[in-house]
Amino acid sequence: MENRYSCAPEHVKTMDTAELRGRFLVEDLFRDGEVKLVYSHHDRVILGGAVPTDGPLTLPVPPELRAQNFCDRRALGLINVGPDAAVTVDGTEYVIKTKGCLYVGRGAGEITFAAPGRFYLYSAPAHASFPTTLVQPGEGDKRELGEQATSNKRTLNRYIHPDGIQSCQLSMGVTELAEGSMWNTMPAHTHDRRMEAYLYFDVADDARVVHLMGEPEETRHLIVANEQAVISPSWSIHSGVGTRAYSFVWAMAGENQDFDDMDHRPIDTLR
Repeated sequence: MENRYSCAPEHVKTMDTAELRGRFLVEDLFRDGEVKLVYSHHDRVILGGAVPTDGPLTLPVPPELRAQNFCDRRALGLINVGPDAAVTVDGTEYVIKTKGCLYVGRGAGEITFAAPGRFYLYSAPAHASFPTTLVQPGEGDKRELGEQATSNKRTLNRYIHPDGIQSCQLSMGVTELAEGSMWNTMPAHTHDRRMEAYLYFDVADDARVVHLMGEPEETRHLIVANEQAVISPSWSIHSGVGTRAYSFVWAMAGENQDFDDMDHRPIDTLR
């Protein structure tokens, strides 16, 4: 498991492009035939990608967790960004459709992934147990946001949240941009009560997303390709614009699960 240590805002101001990408961008999360895990010390979340090919893959238990099972002290949310495929949790099979979500609660044992799925994993420490729950695309809480005139017409699907799948501290969902729209979250915001990560997918091979990050008064940017993830500390804005429409998984962890608890920063205040 790869480790990414926490960074303070004043440190980010000194980074060149290579260091910025090395600290906050996960470029190789999806590897054929592997489960790749990245431990971020921002709220101790784990990002992962599981790509079963020749046979099922079992979620490993990295030695850094000092646990018998991955979910002994953690909860896990996963989104299938590939074709419909199954995940098995302690012998129970869940077939997750494309862009569907499975929540695996604290205390679960063996977790395996079947082809041809491409599973994005997001995990955080859990101090309470909630049941493993499957939500298929269209079954979550849908919000229609933005408008075509501002190039940010999008559908937000909330899966893991206080009024949906119950979790100790995770929040997770999928946002899909309408054809012709390019901006995701705008106005940009921070939420000092929790960190967030974006996984960009459905990004064409010849397209990219320009992801804005950093303090609102001194922003930085990352050029992001398909199936790459961005780690966003609580003090950082997180917004992006693509060269064409795309989708992204947003996932949060921290002390507050209130989705609308945001500190908005209008575009004319960004620098």
